[in-house]
Amino acid sequence: FGNWLVPLMLMVPDMHFPRLNIMKFWFVPNALILLPFSGFLEGGVGAGWTIYPPLTSIEFLGDPSMDLAIFALHLGGISSIAASLNFCSTAINMRQSQRWVHKIPMLPISLAITALLLIIAMPVLAGALTMLLLDRNFATSFFDPVGGGDPILFMHLFWFFGHP
Repeated sequence: FGNWLVPLMLMVPDMHFPRLNIMKFWFVPNALILLPFSGFLEGGVGAGWTIYPPLTSIEFLGDPSMDLAIFALHLGGISSIAASLNFCSTAINMRQSQRWVHKIPMLPISLAITALLLIIAMPVLAGALTMLLLDRNFATSFFDPVGGGDPILFMHLFWFFGHP
């Protein structure tokens, strides 16, 4: 919705990075197909919506369904970061030079602020998901207390993403 309305409100022909815009557009259907499909694999994704590490460890969910769900969440995160960069760049660089900030409608400003929050919070979730994937497949121990990891660390990283 913002991809259509923000250029109209800023009186510009298109978003600042149209190729980045189409890339993030094609990542969303892939993520939306892979995430539900991961639930239909052998064991399913039985970790809940917060995917906390004791429930997602390889001992409890040994099948590849959790790995596919983590990959789908990565694709969605990449799409969100790309959209956020595009919204911020469009709001800052594409406005007409004689239009001051107080003359711009509220929607582009609010979308730019939301995009800024996503740029801050989404890489934290991506890092937490990457550490979770490494714990599952490459025997690291970021969240395994037996190997010196901290299972509460994932909760802190997840809630930083969820409540910036």
